Amino acid sequence: MQSLDVISINLWQIIISLLNLVILFLIIKKLLFKPVKKVLAQRQSTIDEQYSAAKEAEGKANADKQSWEEKMLNAQSEADEIVKSASAQAQIRGDRIISDAKEKADMIIRQAEVSAELERKKSDDKIKQEIVDVSAMLSEKMLGRELNREDHREMIDSFIEELSEDNDE
Repeated sequence: MQSLDVISINLWQIIISLLNLVILFLIIKKLLFKPVKKVLAQRQSTIDEQYSAAKEAEGKANADKQSWEEKMLNAQSEADEIVKSASAQAQIRGDRIISDAKEKADMIIRQAEVSAELERKKSDDKIKQEIVDVSAMLSEKMLGRELNREDHREMIDSFIEELSEDNDE
């Protein structure tokens, strides 16, 4: 039969093993636990700094976005104002051009009327002169003698004035 010594429980061995375990735990705690805890704390502080930096960046980005949106609204209103101003200036300029054109057209019409009146007067004077000349020749032939030009002119002018008065009425 076999002996039970292999299976037997040795109390001193258990106590020594437990003591070895406790000593090993204290050594590991002293050498490893504090440095590991320190590294974890540093990592946590780095992560916290990154989170705060990210929050600051997000806040700045939101502020920049809001500023940009305000600038866009201002730019839109400025663009609208510029368009209104340009439109008003174009309208004023167009009105000025039209009024200048009307003034020039009126001036050309007045000049044409004055010119036409002068031409009419010239033609009336030519017609009167021709009538005087023709009537002088007729009266000479009819009377058989030559009339004085002054007498003849006075007669014809009075006759033409009478005709003009009749036509005016």
